[in-house]
Amino acid sequence: MVDWAQLVHEHGPLVWQTVYRLVGHGPDAADCFQNTFVAALQLARREAVLHWPALLKRLATTQALDCLRRRTRETDRRQRLAEEASRRRVLTPEQTMEQADLSEGVRRALSEIEPRQAEVFCLACLDGWSYVEIGARMGITVNHVGVLLSRARAALRERLHAFDPAERDKPKTGEQP
Repeated sequence: MVDWAQLVHEHGPLVWQTVYRLVGHGPDAADCFQNTFVAALQLARREAVLHWPALLKRLATTQALDCLRRRTRETDRRQRLAEEASRRRVLTPEQTMEQADLSEGVRRALSEIEPRQAEVFCLACLDGWSYVEIGARMGITVNHVGVLLSRARAALRERLHAFDPAERDKPKTGEQP
């Protein structure tokens, strides 16, 4: 039978030194310290331990490395979330309305252009399909896909002219600037 109080008293400083040296953070080191002795208890229930200092040092190292991995994953996750949040712009109510108007204008314009052009435009620009994939789906050549896409863009550009900020801010013919 193992005297755990004596074991912790005798080998605790070795375990603490090992985990703290690796994680360098008191609360994390305390968690690793505790987890090391829990793992040692579980292992001692299954088999006899011949050399406690070696086992505890190995378990402490494993616990500390696991802690560092968790910390790194958490830090990476937080950084990704922060970067994602900074990329997202907060829109003003006016910008939100302009975006909604533009979306509705694009829908309307797509319904007004030739259906094959609209389909090619949606597959290429909205769904991200390649010309080869579109051609295979529609049974046309890659060159024909390019022609239809070019015509679709021109037709949409003409129909969405009113949404161009540069054009919208220009004074109309006969208006005072």
